[in-house]
Amino acid sequence: MKLMDLIERVPFPEPWSEGDHIPWNDPDFSRRMLEEHLTQDHDAASRRFEIIEQQVYWIQEALLGDRPARILDLGCGPGLYANRMAYLGHSVCGFDFSPASIAHARRVAQTENLANTFTEADMRLAEYGENYDFAMLIYGEFNIFKPADAALILEKIFRALKPGGLLLLEPQDLASLQRARKEPALWRAYRQGLFSDRPHLYLTENFWDARTTTMTTRYWVVDAASGEVSRYASTAQGYTDADLEALLLRQGFSDIRFYPSLVPQADQARQEFFGVTALRP
Repeated sequence: MKLMDLIERVPFPEPWSEGDHIPWNDPDFSRRMLEEHLTQDHDAASRRFEIIEQQVYWIQEALLGDRPARILDLGCGPGLYANRMAYLGHSVCGFDFSPASIAHARRVAQTENLANTFTEADMRLAEYGENYDFAMLIYGEFNIFKPADAALILEKIFRALKPGGLLLLEPQDLASLQRARKEPALWRAYRQGLFSDRPHLYLTENFWDARTTTMTTRYWVVDAASGEVSRYASTAQGYTDADLEALLLRQGFSDIRFYPSLVPQADQARQEFFGVTALRP
């Protein structure tokens, strides 16, 4: 693409019409994203280790009852939850689309002799296995899928769980997605960044679609040397509590419960990401 493509862009994209995710599985992007997962300067890619450890112990105590479990971790990233859970006596099968993240998770598990396995795969296409006690899909990953894909993933999780197995979702709160529509378009200049190792301009713009309750974000990367333009886009599906409950019930789940966050909060106010559990009867 060229600069004129940016100037003449469609003013309001249809949800998922310009791509359904940023390039998680591109080796260079994946390598740069791994650095963002591991940094302790922010929570943009993965949460900082201190928060992860609090959430792992909340899951251990509140949901797993301090009992060893076979766990399915979808969108596991570099294994920051999975490998910590193995220290508590669990065995985890992690799936993620990022080759660098999966390689990192495997290295840690092998070095520490942890009983975890990690598979590089698109969770829409992967076979998860079966007989899991617990499955998790956290930090807003559920929102990035089209409704039909989200339903398919829930159907596959249901089959993978044992009877009596528990699912944990951590969707992004609908109100927080709606707030993003007020954020202005943003541009920055980088010598190198997440989307390129070369000097570039980085532009983002958000589009809220009230009809579908979705937020689409465009990412424009303008190479400083060549002027070439790359465009990426991602869409997040917003859900009400009633939407989530109905979706889970349709896939056969029961005993659906909502939590304000994955760690105890003094005021119990719902956070930007909140917890939902559902039981396979």
